[in-house]
Amino acid sequence: MVRCRLRTSSSIGPLRFSEISSNLSTRHALSFLQLPLIIIIFSLIQLLILISYRNLNLFLSLNKPFLFHSFSSFFIASEKLGFRSSPIFFYFSSPIEINGFATMSMSLSDDSSSSYGGEYKNLKQISRERLLHEMLRSAKTGDSKSTWKVLIMDKLTVKIMSHSCKMADITDEGVSLVEDIYKRRQPLPTMDAIYFIQPTRENVIMFLSDMSGRKPLYRKAFVFFSSPIARELVMEIKKDTLVLPRIGALREMNLEYFAIDSQGFITNNERALEELFGDEENNRKAVACLNVMATRIASVFASLREFPFVRFRAARSLDANTMTTFHDLIPTKLAAGVWDCLMKYKKSVPNFPQTETCELLIIDRTIDQIAPVIHEWTYDAMCRDLLNMEGNKYVHEIPGRNGGPPERKEVLLEDHDPIWLELRHAHIADASERLHEKMTNFISKNKAAQIQHGSRGSGEMSTRDLQKMVQALPQYSEQIDKLSLHVEIAGKVNSIIRETGLRELGQLEQDLVFGDAGMKDVIKFLTTKEDTSRENKLRLLMILAAIYPEKFEGEKGLNLMKVAKLTNDDAIAINNLRVLGGEPDAKKTSTSGFGLKFDMHKKKRAVRKNRAEEETWQLSRFYPIIEELIEKVSKNELSKEDYPCLNDPSPSFHGTPYAGSVTQNPPAHSIRSRRTPTWARPRGSDDGYSSDSVLKHSSSDFKKMGQRIFIFIVGGATRSELRICHKLTGKLKREVILGSSSIDDPAQFITKLKMLTTAQELSLDDLQI
Repeated sequence: MVRCRLRTSSSIGPLRFSEISSNLSTRHALSFLQLPLIIIIFSLIQLLILISYRNLNLFLSLNKPFLFHSFSSFFIASEKLGFRSSPIFFYFSSPIEINGFATMSMSLSDDSSSSYGGEYKNLKQISRERLLHEMLRSAKTGDSKSTWKVLIMDKLTVKIMSHSCKMADITDEGVSLVEDIYKRRQPLPTMDAIYFIQPTRENVIMFLSDMSGRKPLYRKAFVFFSSPIARELVMEIKKDTLVLPRIGALREMNLEYFAIDSQGFITNNERALEELFGDEENNRKAVACLNVMATRIASVFASLREFPFVRFRAARSLDANTMTTFHDLIPTKLAAGVWDCLMKYKKSVPNFPQTETCELLIIDRTIDQIAPVIHEWTYDAMCRDLLNMEGNKYVHEIPGRNGGPPERKEVLLEDHDPIWLELRHAHIADASERLHEKMTNFISKNKAAQIQHGSRGSGEMSTRDLQKMVQALPQYSEQIDKLSLHVEIAGKVNSIIRETGLRELGQLEQDLVFGDAGMKDVIKFLTTKEDTSRENKLRLLMILAAIYPEKFEGEKGLNLMKVAKLTNDDAIAINNLRVLGGEPDAKKTSTSGFGLKFDMHKKKRAVRKNRAEEETWQLSRFYPIIEELIEKVSKNELSKEDYPCLNDPSPSFHGTPYAGSVTQNPPAHSIRSRRTPTWARPRGSDDGYSSDSVLKHSSSDFKKMGQRIFIFIVGGATRSELRICHKLTGKLKREVILGSSSIDDPAQFITKLKMLTTAQELSLDDLQI
């Protein structure tokens, strides 16, 4: 007899651990006759759970009970009756001896993440395989008598895991229960535990508390640290003679980043903008933030087994007599921190490259203040900007059962959705057209859809028609659900664009950036379009302030605020944006953080050059500055004075493809040339469902590419910058990976700007730099 007691969930940051407590009754023993029936029941429950919660991110966000704890107790009982799986033997490579106990820094197979041979794997795939195979699967040792194990994580590592793995992936590796290290846990002395935790003193103390004493919580512990552990903490573990024999593995995984995309990662420094660009007088938090960021960036190269040339934006000083500020040295200091970590990896990590294999460019948010606030017109960016999504989660209503009230359903817009993967970087107008084509093609080619569509006006269906429909129903249901979901989302986005008059505002934003509009056009818009939302007016003035910073000095800035009817908080955001870009010097020809020169006295000032002969879609002209920087890196045209290199590359390095490459880089276009943006070109799909863009890139295409280019932005990246990395990967034939402290939508970036602390409190009455 199995009795289950449900317990309430405990919140951990934006994600949630869920638990269920299950105990076998001591009054009744499991008999062999009961066992087959119980196996069937539990297998069905497990199947239903895996179907319902295929993605760990969705599972944790939905806060549903995790039923696999009951499996733990069940399999403990079954093992006592003699049912065990065959052991998988485990070995350590490059061990470090601690009183006879083998610890390991990290192990990488020769082809698991190599950039030089074998099957190509992107950043997200490598992160997933390391977590599942190198960590979870390695705990299946010959000494492990427990088939099912407990996975224990902290607030950060559960997010690392959820960005790379699905719930089904984890259970396939023998994990029956996911636990929070800081919550009270039920003792499971016959089970092994896998700890994936940060190497902090608090975590080590919790681990030692779990495994010490006469009755530890678990039989054996396999401990994996997300980043290098301090020697004093290792010594603390070593001192506990009771715990030492109970440790099955002690490793540094060197995996402490969130793989948000196949070509993107973040270091989860959400307050980097505030801590690094805030008050100059208190640098303690800033230094700590940079140290954490450097460690996490370096762990990306440890996972990919890449050793980069490290370039960074040099400090910008007006003249030799001007003191360089801490803010101006942020990329320099971060580059030095990353370099120190890489030097340690060269000595300690097995198979880590000893010569440079790729390029890393470190910049900060001052390089482009417009990209975070301008309206980006791709499907992905529009969804996040207009639909108030929580991360990747979209909530919509579906018809209720048996004619009841509508039900709310949560879906994740992620890589597992082929339609989202195909359309996310398409212009919203292009995405809408292609969705309509897909739906039309699907109905014309699917028997069930044709029958259902035709039966609406033709009365009853024949038995044969019904039979055809039933045969096609499972596939039809899944495909029509995906298509209808995206048709609904695109419809909502287009509806909001029409209702808010966003096209006119978007046109003005782009005209300002490209020098086709000026102050008069902005004032005219503000006085004639009074129904424009306060947030959109704020974003318009922030773009204006980035281009014309002198227009916001003193009385002029105050008048603009009054015309737009903005608040003191809005004034602080605009002022902090100007502080972020540095003080303007009206006496000189300015070279802004955008890398484009313009005359400060011109009435209309362009901070972007047109790069396309024609716009395939309206409002698709804008591009982030990193597009120019990445192209210059690829062609070795980046200024060595403005972007020095810590380990200066040899002249033959640039453009050298990976070993085994069969094609050289194609002739690169001039970064000032006019050409049609490939991301906005329509692409056809003949089946109405399958992806015809990203999904058809085979691994062989990437194996032919040149060395990777990494670009890291301190202070937050944008959706448009992530899109550019995907676009340039195809164009330059070099995989471009974007990293940042966070990835921010416009509302998030504005909120962070308002939190920036300055020397004094600002209001509309003293809006001066």
